Amino acid sequence: MIIKILRFIKKIIWVIIPPPNIPRTYSSSGEDAIVSFLLSDMHKSSVITYLEIGTGSPDGGNNTYLFYTLGSSGVCVEADKSLIPRIKKTRPRDKVYNVGVTAESEKEADFYVFSYGINTFDKEEAKVRASSGRFKLLEVVKVPLVNINSLIKENFKTYPDLLAIDIEGVDLAVLKTLDYKSYPIPIIIVETCLYSENHIHEKDYAPIEFMESIGYQVYADTYTNTIFVNKDWFNKVGAASTASKNIPDYAVFAGAPAKEVATRTQNLSYNLDYRPFLN
Repeated sequence: MIIKILRFIKKIIWVIIPPPNIPRTYSSSGEDAIVSFLLSDMHKSSVITYLEIGTGSPDGGNNTYLFYTLGSSGVCVEADKSLIPRIKKTRPRDKVYNVGVTAESEKEADFYVFSYGINTFDKEEAKVRASSGRFKLLEVVKVPLVNINSLIKENFKTYPDLLAIDIEGVDLAVLKTLDYKSYPIPIIIVETCLYSENHIHEKDYAPIEFMESIGYQVYADTYTNTIFVNKDWFNKVGAASTASKNIPDYAVFAGAPAKEVATRTQNLSYNLDYRPFLN
């Protein structure tokens, strides 16, 4: 009887005050939802600019498509030419490049194409993946290369709000070529696990150590990817977002006026809690 009463109360409350929306996610492990929360928590718009290197599927297992659906646009880079038509059709506002981004200075490089989406520019990594026998190496093709700094300079007024990079074995090498002084990108998503043919992946700590050495910190980790924030941006914007001027005078948190709590703690953390009604 008590449970029925609570459920009835829940329905009445949700009519008056709608429950918080469960964020959509198109990422493999919810990375886009985490970044969306980060932007919201920092009082930043979810309409952003992005550079995605290694787009793959444009609307599934993808870290930028959620923001595209919210009105954002950016640059999608994909070396696999077979995926380009679908990316262009699904995301007509985005600029789409059928090129590779590596740390090499050459104009083109060998691209190892497999029967599953595990293509790579890394020859040794390709050998490892082919030797397992699970996925067949279909072909090796020449793909033109571009520099990440050139991509940013030619496509953004300053630099993108978000960089998402997943290029199977050469992520760290490309990250090391990025000019962080000229392009201090606020949020960067990097694949930080090694290749595996099951759900158990060995963690690759090298990208994490590098990013931390150049002024970034880990904001979240989803096992397969790590989300970094630029420390200067995070601290500067975060401090500004904690101003209490937008809190209603009548709001109460833990028995005290929310304005007072926010001023004291610099944390706008007063929220209605629906959890008692979800059981």
